[in-house]
This record gives sequence, structure tokens and C-alpha cells, in this order.
Amino acid sequence: MTMPSLDEIMKMAEAAQQQLAQAQENLDKVEVEGASGGGLVKIRATAKGRILGVSIDDSLLVPAEKSMLEDLIAAAINDARAKADAAAGDQMQAMTAGMQLPPGFKLPF
Repeated sequence: MTMPSLDEIMKMAEAAQQQLAQAQENLDKVEVEGASGGGLVKIRATAKGRILGVSIDDSLLVPAEKSMLEDLIAAAINDARAKADAAAGDQMQAMTAGMQLPPGFKLPF
């Protein structure tokens, strides 16, 4: 296997940078939904981590259940974040699949 020239490496890096920028832009269009409490609390977010909305079932709007509701919201946010990370990883993997990167080269995600 022949090593690519410096010019070829620079062109590959530039192409990778453009594809990475496009992929990052696309991540804000991918929506995920995190849930907790059996779906009583739902958080919609983008794969980039931007929170789009919060849905709380009316049955949880009881002052005595404030602490539980707070925990469920935090759990739903964490669930949405985990799903956003997974969606972002899938998008980045698809973006880099066709690239001819040197062995061991990793793009920053």
C-alpha cells in the first residue's frame, strides 16, 4: 500500500472537515425523545442536544409529588441526551464510512 502524498492528505482533511461541518448541521435536524416514569415525562431534543420540548402528564402535577416529578424530568433529559448521543454517533459513522482515512485517524465528535 502506498502512502498518500501530503497534498492528497490535505485534500482528504479538507473534505473531511466539510463533511463534518455538514454532519454537525444535520444533527440539529435529527429529533429524539427521552422518557421516564413509563412515559409520564417526555423530553424532545435534537441529536445536537438542544431541548425542543417537555411534556408532563397531568397526573404528576400534585404538589406532594414535586420531588418525584423533578427526578423524572432529570431522568427524561438524561434519556434524551443518551439517545441524542447515539443518533449523533450514527450520523458521524455514516459520514466517515466512505472516507479513506489513515489507520488510527479519528475525527473529533
